[in-house]
Amino acid sequence: MRRLGIDALLASPAALRETVEELRQGAVLAVPTESSYGLAVDPRSARGVERILQLKGRDAGKALLVLVARRVQLDGLGVTAPPQTLDRFEALWPAPLTVVLSLAAPLPASCGAATLAVRIPAHARLRNLLATTGPLTATSLNRSGQAPCVDPDEAARLFEGEVDLLVDGGAMPGGQPSTLVDATVDPPRVLRAGAFPWPPATR
Repeated sequence: MRRLGIDALLASPAALRETVEELRQGAVLAVPTESSYGLAVDPRSARGVERILQLKGRDAGKALLVLVARRVQLDGLGVTAPPQTLDRFEALWPAPLTVVLSLAAPLPASCGAATLAVRIPAHARLRNLLATTGPLTATSLNRSGQAPCVDPDEAARLFEGEVDLLVDGGAMPGGQPSTLVDATVDPPRVLRAGAFPWPPATR
């Protein structure tokens, strides 16, 4: 496992290019999110998604959530939500709010479903990384049924030889996961209560 601080990665065009190429080939990264570390692969990479499912010991039919830096990146994933739906959630992002949206066609990360859970994360440096790499998965870094890793040293110890690059953002605060909302129905339905209050306060 290679380990590189997120600021050092963002400051190095060469390291960013190498990371993007590795992701295309199915590399698995550990990246900091709002509360803990997540497992990041290209959501369109069947090999990357398969590696995550094996690493976590997770059911192959359970989809992975995807992070984007900005709304336009949803187009490349084939998201087909109505503009007014996207307008509503774009006004709330970045936030620990994950939203299930319709897809034109399933992706490896959606595990056969024609829907995908996405968010713009409330972690500025991670958004900067996503702006270069494109969308990435961000399922929690842990074995299924165990607590997510919040400490990069623990992540390095537990997943040595299984993760290709640990993007070190320091210790994460832990806490609740993102709120998960299904926006394929009207009104949107809460699938998992979490760090973002739903319904949201009026802005």
